[in-house]
Amino acid sequence: MRVKRNGWLRNCFLPVLLFLISVLPAASAAAAGENPSDSIVWVVVRGEIDQGQAALVKRAIEQADQKQARAIVIEMDTFGGLVDAAVSIRDLLIAQQRPTVCYVRNRAWSAGALIAMASQHIFMAPGSSIGAAEPIPATEKTIAAVKAEFAATAAKTGRNQRVAEAMVDKTLGFEPYAKPGQILALTDEQAISVGYAAAIVADRGQLLGKMGWQDVSVDEFNLTLAERGVALLSDPAVKSILLSLIVLALMAEVKMAGSGVGIGIAFLGAALLFGSEWISGTGGWLEMLLFLAGVILLGIEAIVPGFGFFGVSGIVCLTASFFFILGGNAQAVLWMAFSVGLAIILFLVLMRYLPKSSLWDRFVLREVEGQREGFSSANDHRHLIGKTGVVVSKLRPAGVVELDNQKYDVVSEGEFVEAGTLVQVVSVEGVRIVVRAVRTEEWLK
Repeated sequence: MRVKRNGWLRNCFLPVLLFLISVLPAASAAAAGENPSDSIVWVVVRGEIDQGQAALVKRAIEQADQKQARAIVIEMDTFGGLVDAAVSIRDLLIAQQRPTVCYVRNRAWSAGALIAMASQHIFMAPGSSIGAAEPIPATEKTIAAVKAEFAATAAKTGRNQRVAEAMVDKTLGFEPYAKPGQILALTDEQAISVGYAAAIVADRGQLLGKMGWQDVSVDEFNLTLAERGVALLSDPAVKSILLSLIVLALMAEVKMAGSGVGIGIAFLGAALLFGSEWISGTGGWLEMLLFLAGVILLGIEAIVPGFGFFGVSGIVCLTASFFFILGGNAQAVLWMAFSVGLAIILFLVLMRYLPKSSLWDRFVLREVEGQREGFSSANDHRHLIGKTGVVVSKLRPAGVVELDNQKYDVVSEGEFVEAGTLVQVVSVEGVRIVVRAVRTEEWLK
């Protein structure tokens, strides 16, 4: 009898128990999703729409997900800003399953209008306005792209697409509020009349009352210091300066023949440049992978003799990475040209004046102990000064040269010298032999 009871437990009770164990957590999670907490997330977006604001909204939404907040409210007061940052915020709001609300405190112009339209509900403060979203520069391509983004967003949230398009393209107009040739911007009452806004509310309390959220708690989110830093780093001018720093560091690394200092500075600049994009949610893997590939290829070029394939490939990868991180448009090309030009100028200035400065003396030992001081080197190569020889391995700028049928480790004056080139010893500093390429016709003279 006992064996039978154990068999019944094994065959009937245990499967039921396992079924309950697997089903109850899912049911509990579903119940939590169906019964959100009595709180809402209130995000204050003021000033220019940039990557810092995108990072703020992203952080607030992540907190809303963790706390199972009932809704998300964006309090908006902006003249506009960057399209890519606005699109990032737009995508975050469109993807939300919980209610989203935009409260236009004073104005939601340009990029702010796109964010407002991405919300399920719009409330206007007395005297507020929305629209005026003509892109800068107002080229045919940019107008077409932004107009499509506005129209798609309006369709997604059930609003009139013609109104959204007229906010971007002034050739369309929207009677009676804007004639063809005028960009559309709506006042608080006009926004209600075209079905874009739900109501005019004076403050937060009235908005919560309209939505039936009188008894909820409000978690307010404002820009943090880190997000303000992200906003600063997202400025094209700041990006350009960081890019100049990276290029300058890589040039210095080549000049110092692989000391590692330049690579470290370059990676620090890249961390700031790419990190701000990732924090704001607008970054991608492509730019970072291209940068890493470029650095690796340049490193291979520096240590492996070759014909320059790795170096050229590395430069192409770095250029593509910087192009995309700066926006991937014609303006990005201008910023890149400015950055590279600035880096070259700084490099030439440093190479000219830094070795003569007192700061350089702290890192370089200038004193030499010669024969007068009773010191003599076992490898005195001063007799080689003026002699000529042939480069055996490419000077990058260090390499091997054959002089008087003997091979010596030498360095050039900074430039790369191909194998087989005729060079002349111009100076000897201890065991350091410095050579300079000479033309064959000059030597014959």
